[in-house]
Amino acid sequence: MNSRSSKDGSSNQTPTARRRFLGGAAAGTAAAMSMGFPSIVKAQGTTNFRFQSTWPTVDIFHEYALDFAQKINDMTGGELKIEVLPAGAVVPAFALLDAVSKGTLDGGHGVLGYNYGKQNALALYSSGPAFGMDANMVLAWHKYGGGKELLVKLYQEIGGNVESFLTGPMPTQAFGWFKKPVTKTADLKGLKFRTNGLAIDLFTAMGAAVNALPGGEIVPALDRGLLDGAEFNNATSDRLLGFPDVSKVCMLQSFHQCSETFEIIFNKDKYNALPDKMKAIIANAVEAASADMSWKAVDRYSQDYIKLQQEDGVKFYKTPDAILQEQLTTWDTIVAKKGETNALFKEIEESQRAFAARAVSWDMDTNNNRRMAYNHYFAKKRPAQS
Repeated sequence: MNSRSSKDGSSNQTPTARRRFLGGAAAGTAAAMSMGFPSIVKAQGTTNFRFQSTWPTVDIFHEYALDFAQKINDMTGGELKIEVLPAGAVVPAFALLDAVSKGTLDGGHGVLGYNYGKQNALALYSSGPAFGMDANMVLAWHKYGGGKELLVKLYQEIGGNVESFLTGPMPTQAFGWFKKPVTKTADLKGLKFRTNGLAIDLFTAMGAAVNALPGGEIVPALDRGLLDGAEFNNATSDRLLGFPDVSKVCMLQSFHQCSETFEIIFNKDKYNALPDKMKAIIANAVEAASADMSWKAVDRYSQDYIKLQQEDGVKFYKTPDAILQEQLTTWDTIVAKKGETNALFKEIEESQRAFAARAVSWDMDTNNNRRMAYNHYFAKKRPAQS
């Protein structure tokens, strides 16, 4: 394969290799569909679950799904084994929830925003400013502030036959990749742009023509001119998916998805059939995988952030504060309208607001400004004046 590997094991692929990976994932879909995988296989005391992620094999997100499965396999001593297939192996990425609900798949790894079309309140767990919370705070709200119970109500409303676990706090996602820097909101007018979840409403309200696409389809669409700009997630995913092959400008910081998490789902009937011991292992493995993912992200994303600049020639720009402020104002209008016609949407938003009011205040008052320390240790020192 035409690729390079760094000493830490992270992939450093050429554009050709990246495209082969993506093409191979798509080509494998039809073959996997025809194989007729068994849903659950029990042999010699082992229960085998077949999962699918919503990510192509090349993406670090699929690696996170594999990490979770490995923890389950290790912690159960082989009593429960999870096999994770990539996006499209059985069903398209956006069809994961239906496939797990029906039992076509035993489980999956994705994000709640991909199910936005079924109930837009789902996207409140993954899109928008979240009242200033970061993703780890959203996970805190989910576990201790009532978010999990509200998500159960959401799935009951739409007939989602799944047991859901939120995991993996994501850093603030970039505003997007473009042909030239975006300096004002007017630059978005008529621009063909990719995003997902409630960010679709946000970018649309700000003038973009939005097309929601799964991860593996974004770069080919940019390459063919079907998109003028796009966002996905982080320096590592964006690099592996090939964004620097089709764009050299990335705008950092945005409120459209600054607090997203992953979701791991199990078919509810198959999950309920597991012994209590196995359910407890799953719950703890989810949290272990969440912590491990956040640590791995710091390591890998920071490395690829440097590689994007030094090896791929990408220029990073901070999204202007005027655009960020307009995102907040526009977001408030969007959620107010949705809350008028969706009682559960309003209930979730109010629950997040109440939790954020105290959590964000505590966080800002308690934690140091890291830029001060960074500048002290790493900023270039000015020569002493004579």
